[in-house]
Amino acid sequence: MTAKKNSPASKAAKPSAPANKMAKKPAKPPETTPQYDLIIFGATSFVGELVAEYLLETYGVGQNLKWAAAGRSRNKLREMRSKLGPTAASLPLIIADANDTASLANMCAQTKVVLTTVGPYALYGEPLVRICAKTGTDYCDLAGEVQWIKEMIDRYEPDAKASGARIVHCCGFDSIPSDLGVHFLQQAAMERFGEPCNHVSMRVKGAKGEFSGGTVASLMNLIKEAKNDSELRKQLSNPYLLCPDSHHPDTRQPDANTPRYDADFRSWTAPFIMAAINTRVVHRSNGLKQAEYGKDFTYSEATLTGRGVKGRLAAYAVAGATAAFMVGSAIKPTRWAIETFLVPKPGEGPDKASRNAGYFDLRFKGKTKGGAKISIKVTGERDPGYGCTARMMSQAAICLAQDVSALKGGFWTPSTAMGTVLIERLTKSAGMTFEELDA
Repeated sequence: MTAKKNSPASKAAKPSAPANKMAKKPAKPPETTPQYDLIIFGATSFVGELVAEYLLETYGVGQNLKWAAAGRSRNKLREMRSKLGPTAASLPLIIADANDTASLANMCAQTKVVLTTVGPYALYGEPLVRICAKTGTDYCDLAGEVQWIKEMIDRYEPDAKASGARIVHCCGFDSIPSDLGVHFLQQAAMERFGEPCNHVSMRVKGAKGEFSGGTVASLMNLIKEAKNDSELRKQLSNPYLLCPDSHHPDTRQPDANTPRYDADFRSWTAPFIMAAINTRVVHRSNGLKQAEYGKDFTYSEATLTGRGVKGRLAAYAVAGATAAFMVGSAIKPTRWAIETFLVPKPGEGPDKASRNAGYFDLRFKGKTKGGAKISIKVTGERDPGYGCTARMMSQAAICLAQDVSALKGGFWTPSTAMGTVLIERLTKSAGMTFEELDA
């Protein structure tokens, strides 16, 4: 699938606007020149295996893309490689443990980019971020834990800027479709109207799939942390939590946390559980782009439930179920029941037929200060939390390794690090579409 011919993504691939202004990333010393473009850390996890399967099918082993698989158990790595079939026989395996900094440093020395699926990141992720930031190794993950991302930025961004490491969190379903969707919409608005949209809404029109076990574990860990930490709860309520210090506007953001009728979409809406991370990533992108979307930029996400009485009832049902999950996850006995009986555990996931039957369809509407309106849609094949996420994350890592040499070190978002060039990759090789619609 490809983007619409007259859309921004159909033009020659180039880094997003901030990347064009950046100095070339310092080269690593000859003695540490990496032999791999990317290494999958956590390759024996459910999503890690899907990433390996996708890379093998798309790029082979030892060809134009040089990649390897890493994990803490040699036996499990061998089992994973065997499951991939005979074409994976020569796939290099590397032993690395999230709790062993020497093994992490050895892994980082061998690669341009580390793609890590080892979560919850708030529990296991910091040592790898620290080593990548200090050694100049590029990094991407699937983190959706905003409190942890904020801590990593505060602690290690000076190191990343000094070493040239490009750190990009949120490279899966949260938050590539949202962040790149807004980027695509704003590029289209600039072309058509000569000004960006200072108000953008994203609504989930349709989706089929499951949350990954790792995502659920991360979310429940966050709820558990927030229960007894008033300062953390205050941070989580701040829509600008992840923004750079130079960008902290006081514009009130729309409330999409309760059922309501959305006149722009002509539908009732319910809360979208991933909005808490996606909205903050989009606002960080605006901050890193020097308020390119406007200092009064507003952004919200919700799920469309339909029109009339049926749509209204569905909106209240979804909102009630979401609230029950959040409250239940904060209480120890019910959290145990949810973890035991209702949600997948880390390392678990749907079978291939279920993953292939999944999809997502997101709709974005934007409005400029002058009143001009624009609509786009972003779609993806396969289960958003597993199959499509594995493809998005893979392409983000390859993009870091091969396409954005002008991007300097620091903590970036998908749109500010890779922007249009990543959209090109996703439409070409990941089963996604970015398309402008009639407003």
